[in-house]
Amino acid sequence: MNTPLRSSTALHSSTPARSAAPVRRARFGDLLAAEWLKFWSLRSIPWVLAVGALVILAANLKSAQYTHDHYTPGDGAPATMKQEALNVSFITGSADVVMLLSGGLGAIVIAGEYATGLIRTTLAAVPDRRAVLLAKAGVLTAVLLGFGIGTAGLSFALTQAMLADQGIGQSITDPTALRYVAAAALFAPVCGLVGLCLGTLIRHSAGAAVGTIVLLFFLPSVVTERYRWSADLLHALPFSAWGRLARTTLAGMRPTDYPATVAGAWTTYAVWALASVLIAVAVIRRRDH
Repeated sequence: MNTPLRSSTALHSSTPARSAAPVRRARFGDLLAAEWLKFWSLRSIPWVLAVGALVILAANLKSAQYTHDHYTPGDGAPATMKQEALNVSFITGSADVVMLLSGGLGAIVIAGEYATGLIRTTLAAVPDRRAVLLAKAGVLTAVLLGFGIGTAGLSFALTQAMLADQGIGQSITDPTALRYVAAAALFAPVCGLVGLCLGTLIRHSAGAAVGTIVLLFFLPSVVTERYRWSADLLHALPFSAWGRLARTTLAGMRPTDYPATVAGAWTTYAVWALASVLIAVAVIRRRDH
């Protein structure tokens, strides 16, 4: 008579053990997906990227139109006109827009979470702070690399097609032209990662944005190549590295005893991107414990 009761009791006592399921730890792919959704949840970001792309394209096309209308075949040496044709495909003003837009987005991605307090929720859900920061950096890099490739590639295609009937349009198969486009495309994610680093350090949206502008935009304008130490500092800045990669030749440039090199410019890109991520990872691990 008591057997069913014992069986029922045993059944009920074993139910919680069977129903309990282990909590699956978030994988890095899950973090990337979460950060991707979080990135695009800010409604202003698509508009900022779209407007920035239109401004860049409009400025480059206007410059190409001016060159097209005022160029007379035989006016300049082939090397000079090749440089001029490349220059209008991504003018300095366009690089300024990319630098400010990308750096600002990078700063806001992390500093905005500190401002709203969302970072506490994020780190509570995912205690591995390094993984969180790397996921943010990965999403930011992917978005800005796509933005850079799209704007630089489309600008190059449209401007060179415009100059083709004048005989000075360049082909992307030319190594120097490919380098020019690649440098413009990679400039966006490099500046974005710098902004992400400053946002992690400062943790305030406005302060991080201002710090990014000062570091990327204003500092290159106050450093010269007059002395070796100042030339080395200038060449170690992202904007100066882009400027060197955008030059097919140093002819026509102001003479200097300390010119930048192409290899040094690519190294500057890589060091700034890598150092920005490493510093941000180190900072976010030590804070808020």
